[in-house]
Parts: sequence; structure tokens; C-alpha cells
Amino acid sequence: MGGSWTHRLARPLIRSLIGTPVTPNHLTTLRVITGLLACAALAVGDRSWEIWGGVIWVLSAFLDRADGELARISNQTSSWGHTYDYWSDVSINSLFFAAIGIGLRGSVLGWWAIAMGLVSGTAIAATSILAEEIELRDGSGKKAFSGVGEFDADDVFYFFGPVAWLGWLLPLLVGTTIVGTAVALFTWWRLLRMPNPSSLPPR
Repeated sequence: MGGSWTHRLARPLIRSLIGTPVTPNHLTTLRVITGLLACAALAVGDRSWEIWGGVIWVLSAFLDRADGELARISNQTSSWGHTYDYWSDVSINSLFFAAIGIGLRGSVLGWWAIAMGLVSGTAIAATSILAEEIELRDGSGKKAFSGVGEFDADDVFYFFGPVAWLGWLLPLLVGTTIVGTAVALFTWWRLLRMPNPSSLPPR
């Protein structure tokens, strides 16, 4: 089971779902739906919609933790479920930045905000995909980006909700365009330094 604070937050609710018809894939589907709703709200470009988008986003981030926890606790893990969960997360997390870019088109960034949203979203997707490949090649079970203390690296997505409530989406977009792109390039560099699977001796 996950040991971060977000996993522990989800665990009590998840235990109540054991033995019910609710499956991890149901929660993943709810994660996708709430993520899309949050992105739609953030793309409007109105302050009140930003706040609602942030609220729904936190719920979506919670469901992102909940589906994996339910799978582990109830022994319902599967290759297909992992793939569904993984690509749902990659898609929704990337779409978040595209959405705030659209929503900030009326800001001082103008239409550049949309381009920055696309760059940020692409960087987030690339980092996730490259990190997954690093973990597969490593084979030790360690994450490509380890957390600090009781925080996993991807717990940062929880904080995007409060960022929206506080009206700080513009600096988030600018920062992610720069830092997110740098992290994606760094992750790619790490992957290039790893042995190619075809060159590894058979296990």
C-alpha cells in the first residue's frame, strides 16, 4: 500500500467500499469524468469557474489515489486496470494545463497562454511516459522520482486546486512551461543513460 499522506487520506473511505460492487475501474472512470469537468470549468476563463474548477480538481486528484488503493486493498489489481489508470492520469494531468492556458487567454499573456498550456501539458505527459519507461527498465520497483518524507512526487497535483482558488494559475502556467519542460528534458536524459533493454542479459 502507498505510504504518502494522500494514500492514508483515501484509505478509510476505500475500506468501506470493499465487498461492494464498486471496482477500481469505476473510481478511475469517476476520476476521468471529474477531471474533464474540472478542466472544462478552468477553460472558461471566469474567476468563479476557476474556483469551481479547483474544487472539482481536488476531488479528481483524490479519486486518482482512491482507485489504486482500492485495487491494492481488495486484491483487484490487473494489468489492464493499471494501464487504464495510468493513461487516464497522463491525459487528465496534461489536459489540466491545456485548459488553464485556454482560460488565461484574456490575461496579460493573451493568446500565448494557449501555446504555453499546450507546451506545459506536453511536458507533463512526456515526463510521465518517460518516467514510466525508466521504472520499467530499472525493474527494482522504485519510482523514477521519489518523494520527500510523506509526500510522493505526484502529490503536487493536489495543490493545483488551492492554486486555482487563490487565483495563481498564471504563475503556475508560466512556471510549468519553463520548469516542466526542463524536467521532461532531464527525464529524457536519464532514460538515454540507461542500458537499452535489448542489451541487457536475460534474467
